Amino acid sequence: MAATEQTSYPKEKIRILFLENISDIAVKNFKHHGYVKVEKISKALTEEELIREIKDVHILGIRSKTMITKNVLQAAKKLQAIGCFCIGVNQVDLKAATAQGVVVFNAPYSNTRSVAELVIGLSIMLMRRIPDKNKAAHEGIWNKDAKGSYELRGKTLGIIGYGNIGTQVSVLAEGLGMKVLFYDVETKLPLGNAEDAKSLKELLSRSEVVTLHVPETSQTKNLINKTNLKYFRKGAILINYARGEVVDLEALRKAILEEHIGGAAVDVFPWEPEKNGDRFQTPLQDLPNVILTPHIGGSTEEAQQNIGEDVSIKLFNYLEKGMTNGSHTVPALALPPQEGSHRILHIHNNVPGVLSEINTELSRHKINILGQYLKTNDAIGYVVLDVDKKLSAKAVDLLREVKHTIKVRMLY
Repeated sequence: MAATEQTSYPKEKIRILFLENISDIAVKNFKHHGYVKVEKISKALTEEELIREIKDVHILGIRSKTMITKNVLQAAKKLQAIGCFCIGVNQVDLKAATAQGVVVFNAPYSNTRSVAELVIGLSIMLMRRIPDKNKAAHEGIWNKDAKGSYELRGKTLGIIGYGNIGTQVSVLAEGLGMKVLFYDVETKLPLGNAEDAKSLKELLSRSEVVTLHVPETSQTKNLINKTNLKYFRKGAILINYARGEVVDLEALRKAILEEHIGGAAVDVFPWEPEKNGDRFQTPLQDLPNVILTPHIGGSTEEAQQNIGEDVSIKLFNYLEKGMTNGSHTVPALALPPQEGSHRILHIHNNVPGVLSEINTELSRHKINILGQYLKTNDAIGYVVLDVDKKLSAKAVDLLREVKHTIKVRMLY
């Protein structure tokens, strides 16, 4: 194996911990590259359990239920990177991770197709009022009736949030003959014949089906509330496969009972059980033409394999090559190997003079720099140095003494 494919730290001592039943592809990827201390746990851990478990962990993999708090990060003395094997990173205290130089990756695109396909399927089911007919059939009641059942063709789909998933839904919907209207706080280029709505009110008032694909922020909390629900067309369908806090569920329940909203599909909730089998309650239970699912919008075998592949590769590339493309904390760098050198990673607070001090110290001790890369964000700077092999150990010691240093690691 070439020097550029190795870590300076023995692989058999690097501990990798995967939680929440992450795809086996992630485990296989690391074991294939010679990492033997790879542990997989099927459940999420509490803060207290994580603090005990994480002390000797170098790489941590989680999904959406494991909360990485400041207390957890303070206990993670050896932690180099966190892989969020899901779309979001809101379960990680990114500010604390940044302060400690911990790289955080996720998989923002890997399950977009899974969610988009399900949204289209739900639209068909709700427009045909299948939930009610299915329930009646299970109860032994024959209810063959076309009243209130409609085709998707020719109807308008309103997409709130025209990002990775929203655009996929847009393409699939047009393929079924739907008109597509979208609204986003950022200017987005329409795909196909999609039309950009000038306001949220316009989108709601023109759409037979409204689907949400927005992040959870202070601006999107209760975005669909009792006021905005009044702007919906009578009998319109609402789909929320985005985030639990985006819809006021009590207001939605009232709108459904009053028959202003014709049906809904909801996959995400303000409160969700910690594990399978736990009791679950929501105001939307026992309502007509409502489909409730347990946060499984992106849960397909294909999506989990894609996520496992995507995030594990990002983690591996950082561990062995220093690449940080896709990181939410450390600035993004992707760099070629430098033959005949040792590579050192230096993460520091983004204040003036750090790079100058690094170069001055190495120059003063006659350590030749064969390659150097720097990238900064508002909080920290990330420097990758390729130095002369003979003096690399001395260089690491000198870099640890540079003011405002957060983390130093000999890569290879």
